[in-house]
Amino acid sequence: MNKLILKSGRERSLLRKHPWVFSGAVKQLEGKPKNGETLDVISSDGSFLGRGAYSPHSQIRLRIWSFADEIIDEAFFKQRIHAALSLRDSLDITSQSNAYRLIAAESDGLPGLTVDRYTDTLVCQFLSSGVEYWKASIVKELQTIKGIKSIYERSDANVRKKEGLEPLRQLLWGKEPDDFIEINEQGLKFLVDVKEGHKTGFYLDQRKNRQRVLEHSQNADVLNCFAYTGGFGLAALKGGASHVTNLEDVAGLIEVMNKNCDLNGFAAARYTNQKADVFKQLRNYQKEGTSFDLIVLDPPKFAESQAHLAKASRGYKDINRLAFHLLRPGGLLFTFSCSGLMKQDLFQKIVSDAALDAERDVQVLDFLMQSPDHPIKLAIPESFYLKGLLVKAL
Repeated sequence: MNKLILKSGRERSLLRKHPWVFSGAVKQLEGKPKNGETLDVISSDGSFLGRGAYSPHSQIRLRIWSFADEIIDEAFFKQRIHAALSLRDSLDITSQSNAYRLIAAESDGLPGLTVDRYTDTLVCQFLSSGVEYWKASIVKELQTIKGIKSIYERSDANVRKKEGLEPLRQLLWGKEPDDFIEINEQGLKFLVDVKEGHKTGFYLDQRKNRQRVLEHSQNADVLNCFAYTGGFGLAALKGGASHVTNLEDVAGLIEVMNKNCDLNGFAAARYTNQKADVFKQLRNYQKEGTSFDLIVLDPPKFAESQAHLAKASRGYKDINRLAFHLLRPGGLLFTFSCSGLMKQDLFQKIVSDAALDAERDVQVLDFLMQSPDHPIKLAIPESFYLKGLLVKAL
C-alpha cells in the first residue's frame, strides 16, 4: 500500500485522534496515489498511525478514515453510515421533526461527508477527496435507508476547489426533488429549497435554539436578523410574539419567508419580512430610537480562515454592540457564531466587549450550541462550530 511518512514530532495530533494531516507535516510520500486514494500514515520511527484519504491539492493532505489497521472498503462505509443512523435513532429526533442531519462528516468518522434528511429526500455534500473517491459506494448504501425516494447532491461549496474537485449539483438517485420540500419541526411547517438554498437548504443545527426562542417570545416585539427563510421568526410567532421583524438582504428569500408565514397561518399584521442590509438597518433603528424585547443574531460565517479571524471578530463585535443599543431593559439577545475557528471563550469576550461599548449591563442566561444530530467529537475542536449565548440586558 502507498504510504505517507511524517516528519519527526508531527504525529502528536494523530495520537490524540485528530484526523487531519497537514502538508507541512509530511516528510515523504511512497507510491503514486490518486486523489482520494487510501494511504497508510507512518510516523518517522516507522510506527503505523492510521489509514486515510490522500488529497494532493489541499493543505489538509490526508484525512484519517481509521486509526486502526482495518480495510477501507464498502463494508467499512456501510458500518460507519449505520453507526451514524443508530445515533440519530437514539436521539428520537423524528418525534420533533422529519428533517435532521444523518451524517456529520468528521464527527461521524466520515471526513468531508454531510448528509441531511428532508422527509423522503437525502441531500449530500461530498466535500473531500476521500468521500468523492468512495461516492458510488456511499450512495449505494444510502439507498437502503427506509423511506428514501431521492438522493440529491449539493457539493457546490468553495472548499471542494481546495480539494482539486469541481463543484457539483445533481440528482444521484431516485426521483428529482420538488422545487420546495415541506418539512415539519416541532409544530411548524417550512418550505425548503434543497436545490438552490444555502448549504443543503435549511439550518438544521439551530433546531433546539429555535425552540428556545419560541419559549421566550410571549408578547415580545422580536427582531430576527439574517433571517434566511424565517426560522427563528416563525418560532417567535408560534411562541406568541406580538410582532416579528425579519431582516434578510436576499429578495428571493423574502418571498420564501412570506410563503412560510402563510403556510403556518400567521396573520400578516404580526410580522414584517424586510429586505435590508442588517448592519445598516440596525444603525437606522438606533438613530430612530427603535427598540425590541428580543433580538436574534444568526449571521453567516464571518471567518473562513485563520487569516480572517481578526476581521470577523470586529464584525461580531459591531453587530452585537448595535443589538445591545436596541434592546429594551430586560430584553433578551440570542447571539450566534457559526465560524468553527471562533472559540467559545473568544466569542464570549467579543459579546462582553460589545456590551461594554454599548454601556449595557448584561447577564448570560444560557450557553447555546448546535443540535445533537450535529455531534461534537472531543478530539476534534472544530466540530464544535456553532456557539451561542442567551443574554439579558439589565
